[in-house]
Amino acid sequence: MTHKIPVSVLVVIHTADLDVLLIERAGQPGFWQSVTGSLDAVDEPLLQTAARELCEETGIVADGEGIVLRDWNLSNVYEIYPIWRHRYAPGVTRNTEHVFSVQVPRDIAITLSPREHLQYAWLPYLAAADRCFSSSNAEAILQLPAMTGLARRLT
Repeated sequence: MTHKIPVSVLVVIHTADLDVLLIERAGQPGFWQSVTGSLDAVDEPLLQTAARELCEETGIVADGEGIVLRDWNLSNVYEIYPIWRHRYAPGVTRNTEHVFSVQVPRDIAITLSPREHLQYAWLPYLAAADRCFSSSNAEAILQLPAMTGLARRLT
């Protein structure tokens, strides 16, 4: 078995109105999250990982023109949930997560990987943050207005 690399991306998918797309994990019903995923190789660029995971989990293709991934240059280091530690090398307990966002039209087609996710939901960003099981994911969503410059639209 190949162990997961303890470096990952978090991609917050949102509209111009700050509705956020959340997806429910197939293996853990009730666990809602944004797109996440680990590097496939230690030298895989973070932007490439974010684009790959975005496409694999939602079918959204970041083409660099209409759909552009934005690197927040922000990372979180957190304790890996015990339920998932078996995926990592023995003794690995912490992961470094790099945060990205992508703005999409509200009517974009979403194609979930049934192996990974059960369903998706669009929620206003505050409600989305409340639904996330991961505190780093919830915090990223709460930072969305400031990090994207869309805060001015909320007033």
